[in-house]
Amino acid sequence: MSLTVTVKEQRVGVFVISPVGSIDSDTYSILEDRADLILESSPSEIVFDMKSVDYMSSAGIRVILKVGKAQKKNGDKIILVHLQPQVKKVFDIIKALPTMTVFTSIEELDDYLDKMQRKVKEE
Repeated sequence: MSLTVTVKEQRVGVFVISPVGSIDSDTYSILEDRADLILESSPSEIVFDMKSVDYMSSAGIRVILKVGKAQKKNGDKIILVHLQPQVKKVFDIIKALPTMTVFTSIEELDDYLDKMQRKVKEE
């Protein structure tokens, strides 16, 4: 299987990484290389839009956890959206999801972020 990865800066400091295909021992380095480039810019948030990922092995999980660790170290966030049921199951099995923020869609994420920003302005 193949993997393509697109990256979009949604707004300043917020990047959306959209992998398409399978993330396994043959393809994980494509995702890792793109994620490493983004981490160099010290983003406040990295969103993984997983809607087009149909398979993820432990190699892919390792990349996600590595990015999460780097973001947490800097006090920043990693967010996963659109997890396919079979991919979500992999995260559930290793009990990784409670330490990450997961949304069902980009729209749900945007609503959450808007609410949080309004809350800060009101304080």
